[in-house]
Amino acid sequence: MTSTRKEQAAGTEAALKQAARELFAERGYLNTKITDITAAAGRATGSFYNHFAGKEELLEALLVDMLAEADNAVLGDLAHEEDFSKISSVRWHVAVFWNFYKAHLPEMIAVKQAAMADPELGRRLQQIMADDDTHMIKHLSYLPEPQPDPLHQISAMNALLEGFAYTWLVVNPLSGRTISDEAAIDLLANLLHHGFAGR
Repeated sequence: MTSTRKEQAAGTEAALKQAARELFAERGYLNTKITDITAAAGRATGSFYNHFAGKEELLEALLVDMLAEADNAVLGDLAHEEDFSKISSVRWHVAVFWNFYKAHLPEMIAVKQAAMADPELGRRLQQIMADDDTHMIKHLSYLPEPQPDPLHQISAMNALLEGFAYTWLVVNPLSGRTISDEAAIDLLANLLHHGFAGR
């Protein structure tokens, strides 16, 4: 494949991903069809299958892209520290998660909808997100007391963060109830630090 054809293929893939993001935000994952995505991207329907086997694979690709972007941002942030015995470290990680979820709200809602509609896809998406768990487990090694199963703790932390973000960034705003970013981050950081460090 010549470089021009490679560039065209990369451009088509990027256009399909961007169209999917916009449509997921507008009408949700479940209500978005492949033909909607290709029409919004200005591409022929057949071109979709040159890049993705289906809508599920496109969502997986979006999630991988989002997490890689987040990893790069984390690695470049000098404020990052691993020691979860410090509330400043817990708060930093909570803030990164909250801001990531907020910045990628359509995709995060799509992940939730897709997982409910297709449990096997949900497992694959969960595995993509769980690949960072081994890195996070190291953060618990700084705590003063021996910890119960660290994987259980990290999964509980992830469930708390995801559930709270979904409630306050997706569900409750529809009824007019909101929470500021700072208040949400402080609340979550305090709960997690108290749970991890016992104080």
